[in-house]
Amino acid sequence: MELYADDLHERGKISQILNRIANYQGGVEPNISENYKSSPKKVKLGTLLGVYLPTIQNIFGVLLFIRMTWIVGMAGALESLGIVIICCCTTLLTAISMSAIATNGVVPGGGSYFMISRALGPEFGGAVGVLFYLGTSVASSMYIIGAVEILVKFIAPTLSIFGDVTIESNAFNAYRIYGTVILLILSVIVFIGVRFVSKFAAFSLACVILSILCIYIGIFAATEDDNVKICYLGDRLLTSALAETNGVFTCSKDNYTTLYATHCFNNTCDDYFNEHNTRVVDGIPGLGSGVFHDNLNNRHTQEGKIIGTDVHGNRAYGEIVADITSSFMVLLAIYFPSVTGIMAGSNRSGDLADASRSIPVGTIAAISTTSAVYFTCVLFFAGTIEGDLLRDKFGESIEGGLVVAKLAWPNEWVILIGSFLSTLGAGLQSLTGAPRLLQAIASDGVVPFLNVFGVTTKRGEPFRALLLTALISELGILVANLDMVAPVITMFFLMCYGFVNMACALQTLLRTPSWRPRFKFYHWILSLFGLALCVCLMFISSWYYALIAIGIAVCIYKYIEYKGAEKEWGDGIRGLAMSAARYSLLRLQQGTPHTKNWRPQLLVLMKLEDDLSPKYPQMVAFASQLKAGKGLTLVNSVIEGKYLERFADAQTAKQKLFSTIEKFGVKGFSDVLVSESVSVGMCHMIQNAGLGGLRHNTVMIGWPYGWRHDHNERSYKVFLDAVKNINSGQMALLAVKGINLFPSSNEKLKGTIDVWWIVHDGGMLMLLPFLLKQHKTWRHCKLRVFTVAQLEDNTIQMKKDLEMFMYQLRIEAEVYVLEMNNSDISAYTYERTLMMEQRTEMLKQIRVKQNVKEVQSILDQSHVTPVSPTKIKLEPVQEESQGVESTTDEEKLEFHQYTFTPGAADKLKSAPSYNGKAGDYLQIKPNSKYNGILLKKPDKKNIRRMHTAVRLNEVIIEKSHEAQLVILNLPAPPKSEAGELNFMEYLEVLTEGLDRVLMVRGCGNEVITIYS
Repeated sequence: MELYADDLHERGKISQILNRIANYQGGVEPNISENYKSSPKKVKLGTLLGVYLPTIQNIFGVLLFIRMTWIVGMAGALESLGIVIICCCTTLLTAISMSAIATNGVVPGGGSYFMISRALGPEFGGAVGVLFYLGTSVASSMYIIGAVEILVKFIAPTLSIFGDVTIESNAFNAYRIYGTVILLILSVIVFIGVRFVSKFAAFSLACVILSILCIYIGIFAATEDDNVKICYLGDRLLTSALAETNGVFTCSKDNYTTLYATHCFNNTCDDYFNEHNTRVVDGIPGLGSGVFHDNLNNRHTQEGKIIGTDVHGNRAYGEIVADITSSFMVLLAIYFPSVTGIMAGSNRSGDLADASRSIPVGTIAAISTTSAVYFTCVLFFAGTIEGDLLRDKFGESIEGGLVVAKLAWPNEWVILIGSFLSTLGAGLQSLTGAPRLLQAIASDGVVPFLNVFGVTTKRGEPFRALLLTALISELGILVANLDMVAPVITMFFLMCYGFVNMACALQTLLRTPSWRPRFKFYHWILSLFGLALCVCLMFISSWYYALIAIGIAVCIYKYIEYKGAEKEWGDGIRGLAMSAARYSLLRLQQGTPHTKNWRPQLLVLMKLEDDLSPKYPQMVAFASQLKAGKGLTLVNSVIEGKYLERFADAQTAKQKLFSTIEKFGVKGFSDVLVSESVSVGMCHMIQNAGLGGLRHNTVMIGWPYGWRHDHNERSYKVFLDAVKNINSGQMALLAVKGINLFPSSNEKLKGTIDVWWIVHDGGMLMLLPFLLKQHKTWRHCKLRVFTVAQLEDNTIQMKKDLEMFMYQLRIEAEVYVLEMNNSDISAYTYERTLMMEQRTEMLKQIRVKQNVKEVQSILDQSHVTPVSPTKIKLEPVQEESQGVESTTDEEKLEFHQYTFTPGAADKLKSAPSYNGKAGDYLQIKPNSKYNGILLKKPDKKNIRRMHTAVRLNEVIIEKSHEAQLVILNLPAPPKSEAGELNFMEYLEVLTEGLDRVLMVRGCGNEVITIYS
């Protein structure tokens, strides 16, 4: 295997990888760079003990014992069956989706959170993980409140330290005190005795199963002879306190009874007492009694009214009054926590011998079992128990007893003790699982403010997470009302289940290559139906709780997105984004954007330092100000060299570019190209950057500041080549000069943005300042537009037209039309042109001979006395009428273009000095080999171009010397290499004395329109 020797050394042998995967322990993803360490294997659990029984224990909770009969009584058998079917279908569909995800590879410890986060990405994973944690934490408070309610109301009412527990406020205060005490005890047990928690879970499960069996036996054993008795006055069920006299059940209107004493005063009784008689009814008549027909339909009751009626009740008369308004939606929200807990098996995935098989089989079997129990309980309760007794939530008509306990065989204490212990066990399980879930979320680091809860003790216990869980549970206990806590849990779990279904549907529809679940009995339609059920149930149960839960999820999602989650888990959201991006790119490719939609899509070409960091990072800041967060921004650079040798450097440079983008808050992309020539590499960037319709139409490039002092033509050649390539590609060009003086994005400037509109460029010069003013940095700057009138133009009309044009563009700007007088070419212009051409010729010769020292001395001599163009006064030339005549056209041209003739220039060359004229610049050695170059006359076209640059510069300096930014047209680049240096000199002269300059060249198309 010598051919693969290097790969085997770096990546490891196949046998090693397979061995590590086969012996993979859940909790940490395999890492081939670490040495595999053997550890003692744990005893793995099977389907029954690992998934089925724990899931049953988590699903069967306190609500089955203390609220199920009340729900059946209020909703009736039909609506109750509907509630059970809807909720159980929701959990079954979720279990199917969860089974598909769980069997799609190894699921480490972390269970449901791991599955959701790896399927939907860190943003969704973090949001849903936090909601799932909150739901589990609040569930612990629900179990504790339920346990305390069983204790204080049904087992030992004498424990109430606030008086009669039939009074709601007294009961709630007792719940708060005892609930807090139980929470502290359970928290201490969780912290110091995890083994005890595991052992107690088995005992709690046994209590649940035994209690349910006793209820079923009691249903079939119930008879009219051995039964609880309830008392009615007319059609109103009475409390046992009114039905008893001196502790004896009487249910009579005789004048010695408590009932008579309550309704009558001085032998005068109320009308209802006089008109109706009392009657004793069997509370649990049995299956053969025919009460099922009476309990078939709903009897929803509003708060404060007698149960099952629309009549306002009075507790003083012994009437049983509804404590909350019931409806299908309210009952659904209260019942749904009874079917949660389906993820108990997936949470233990790290302890399972074969999670891929056990999780689907165990979870679906547990849901089927519990659904069957709930379904049959609805039917049996409706067919066995009197309707008003079902609606008696707290058993006030049966001496404060628990209705389902009265039904059980052989004695009610079996249910009371069993339900109390099982409820404590469920609360203990929630307090054990919630901190570990929070610690798993914190360890992933996707929610930065939760990182503090990732710390564990030496024994691996998440102590900080346990403290937070206990605090959240205490908040739920302080609410004290089970019927108010349950809907909150419903929202959190429905959100979690909805995202599980969404994850499965997304992975299936995207057909991700890694989506290969072993569980085959799933379909994306089922998952979407499960998702729709979850969303509908949320809003049906409580729309305001649903909005709060969604709001929390959105806030966490945006927080993770804002902080920049760098986790890449191959999630489905990334695949969805890829599909959406492909669709959008194909749509964009269908045609060029309309003028109304045109905006600069920037390609920023960055120069790099020796350490591969951006030389002018302020260009990125200016790009962000220009884009205002919209459109495309590409920040690219070129490294000179061979790709094989400089790949690592390219990755480093790319990362530094990306860091710069992030630093300035730019929404864009970075890339680095390795090329043997910078010019060629930039040409490739200009041609090929972007993808499909998402391509740049504008290129931003920096000014080559040191080109004059560098004898190497590369100093300006790269810039000019880029300008030519951009021009050839019909793209807009932004050349930025003085970039280090540009403001940061945190500054706010005041002043003006001056636009010098010399040549029509499709409206680029009008659009750019408008876009800049959208950013806070330039928002308070005023826009001024200057244009130059030619000799044949009507200045007044031109200004009116320009003002109308700006008005139609809906851009506020001050308009100025300037006339540049036809002054003659000054001595300074002539000498500047002469120096430019001489320098060009000398550099051509020096590049051949590589005589660097001599050229530097000549260049130094040529720049001894620089002249500022803004201080030169143009001397008027003598007119023909003053006695000067020209015979030929050429002589006339020379006469009108120069303030001195070429003949006079020859005289200046031979003079020792000329007080600032050309002689000062042309002093050379008599026998210098550059004598011929320096005696050469300048080209007339070059003189005219230089004259334009000088005059424009003078006017710009005069009008815009205090402007915050000057935007002007970039002249067309030279077509041949001969004029490149001259072109650079023109640009230098044009922009001399200006701090911030943006030279713009349009793309050749209109980019702004006056039409709507």
